[in-house]
Amino acid sequence: MQPTAPPGPQTAPPVSPALLDRAGLQALLDALAARGFDVVGPTLSDGAIVYDRIARIEALPVGWTDRQDAGRYRLQRRADAALFGYAVGPQSWKRFLHPPEELLWRARRQADGFTTAPAPPPPAPFAFIGVRACELHAIAIQDRVFLGGAHQDPGYAARRQGAFLVALNCGTAAGTCFCASMGTGPRAETGFDLVLTELIDANRHDFLVVPGSDAGAALLAALPTRPAEPEAVAAAEAVVAHTAASMGRQLDTVGLKELLQANPEHPRWDEVAARCLACANCTMVCPTCFCTSVADHTDLAGIEAERVKRWDSCFTADFSYIHGGSVRASGKSRYRQWMTHKLAHWIDQFGTSGCVGCGRCIAWCPVGIDITAEAAAIRATPGKGPHGNA
Repeated sequence: MQPTAPPGPQTAPPVSPALLDRAGLQALLDALAARGFDVVGPTLSDGAIVYDRIARIEALPVGWTDRQDAGRYRLQRRADAALFGYAVGPQSWKRFLHPPEELLWRARRQADGFTTAPAPPPPAPFAFIGVRACELHAIAIQDRVFLGGAHQDPGYAARRQGAFLVALNCGTAAGTCFCASMGTGPRAETGFDLVLTELIDANRHDFLVVPGSDAGAALLAALPTRPAEPEAVAAAEAVVAHTAASMGRQLDTVGLKELLQANPEHPRWDEVAARCLACANCTMVCPTCFCTSVADHTDLAGIEAERVKRWDSCFTADFSYIHGGSVRASGKSRYRQWMTHKLAHWIDQFGTSGCVGCGRCIAWCPVGIDITAEAAAIRATPGKGPHGNA
């Protein structure tokens, strides 16, 4: 059986780039809201850049950037009023398409049996603003996980259906970014309806915009744009080139799948286990991790019952529990499972790596464990497999 094609942008005919100013960007938000989209974008909250509902461009992180390193994330003021002058925050779009908690069903006991609660109405389609290239790849990965097999996830399919993606070519790379190594950025190549490149200097503050779907082209035609001069196109190219050259980290992926699969007992696993807290932060912030558990609840009176699906993690001891104990009882085995699945077994399952190089797992690890450093250490020290010492 051929996998079902995920919903999303379809290829648009070539359209000349256009320019939007700040007022034009507000018109874009207004047009999406008027068309019934639930508009979500970056905003500031609790010392971080997070995704939430927005209606005005003033809600964007105007003039803010982020400084990230292993175990470190801080906001910092920019010298300009850029609207998208940051890398990525702790949240990903997964939070909306594959939410942390989802009610599967609820039932109430009656005198002659049970009645189930009616299904909720279909959600309004999402419009995501400022989706980075690595995040587009992450959404495509989750599309394959939830929609690409013989059995689709109906909740994910309902939330994904009709989503409008406004991508953003990155103008800033964090110290933890390595999307260039993974071939997932910083340029958005596919999977979007519109893609923006923010152009800001002493003389301009514009957004070069290119459609990536028929829906994107139709919406762009309704916005107050002006033609993009060659200088603007060249400036946009320079923004992406500078970001690609400014990656804070890199990951050598040549032979990495075979290297990890050939080294389940490498001594590096013991070294990282001595530092790992098994807190599951890396899986919670990861835009592609998809593990869940299901719990059933009843009220004290035994009248109502419900089944809830929640994010879970291969770092929790109970996640691999079967009768008699946990399959992965040690921190070593759980970290090895996560990293080897992410960078190796995922390819066997879904045809791509499970990592998109966003660097969130590095920044939000309390002890600063760096997946790129761990892979390099296994490659560099005695072990088996391609490019390892015998």
